[in-house]
Amino acid sequence: MSIFATIDKFVIRDNKSSLGNLERMLAGIDWNFNSYGGINEGCYKDWSLDIHAARKILEVERVPRFPHSTILEGGAIHVDGEDLFINCFLPSRTCLTTEECLLNKNRNLHLTKEQVEDELKAYLGVKKIIWLPHGLFGDDDTNGHIDNLCCFVKPGAALLSWTNDESDPQYERSVEAFSVLSHVTDAKGRKLEIIKLHVPGPLYMTDEEAAGLIQNGEAKPRLPGSRIAASSYVNFYIANGGIITPQFGDQKWDDEAVRVLSLAFPDHEVSDSINSLLPGYIYMFYNLHS
Repeated sequence: MSIFATIDKFVIRDNKSSLGNLERMLAGIDWNFNSYGGINEGCYKDWSLDIHAARKILEVERVPRFPHSTILEGGAIHVDGEDLFINCFLPSRTCLTTEECLLNKNRNLHLTKEQVEDELKAYLGVKKIIWLPHGLFGDDDTNGHIDNLCCFVKPGAALLSWTNDESDPQYERSVEAFSVLSHVTDAKGRKLEIIKLHVPGPLYMTDEEAAGLIQNGEAKPRLPGSRIAASSYVNFYIANGGIITPQFGDQKWDDEAVRVLSLAFPDHEVSDSINSLLPGYIYMFYNLHS
């Protein structure tokens, strides 16, 4: 089934709805959206079409819509799926997020950490929130979305973006996240199994890549030589029976990502057919098909 909706940017995952169990039925939560930070700090200045994307999808799918004033993108949260649609009214699910994003002053300045937790629990049907301090290094566009840093493989097990290179700015962030995950339990009281998924080496915008982008002042500039954010294998796409993993042209870590994901998802076929130095290509595919 195809759904046609005009949007401002291709990252539909971040401005479409989240599905939850509200008032004893499946419903879509239509979160607010402000282009990852609003007029002064957002990625682009006009998101007037994006804020209607969730409504359009829910109308076509005939799913009840619950509008919400809290600003939240789909990539800012990750839920473990524990007892999904089985034990809807006694939540036992765990949610991952980052303080860097959800507590950023450019999202919900009026809400405290406790109030953000209350909203997530009420609308997502989760029992526990695990807060990681920061997202992936250089993920300035989203202010550190969790989807580039860490995700659940299954209840009780999480993949974490990792680097062994102590000179990489990501190293400190990965160690910090590993420490948090090592000392918490999930909503069911289990210690988490942490699977390290090494990031590729640093990637930088080439002259050719920068020349292919329109620099018109309506979005953040992408300059030659700047480090490309979101270089993470954690932000893969999961389909029925398959995993599509990003490939960045770093053969050592590209191959390692396929190996680790194959072990983490033994019932899925891992595909590395998409190969590009621009992580946005797989990111675009992932978000257009979420």
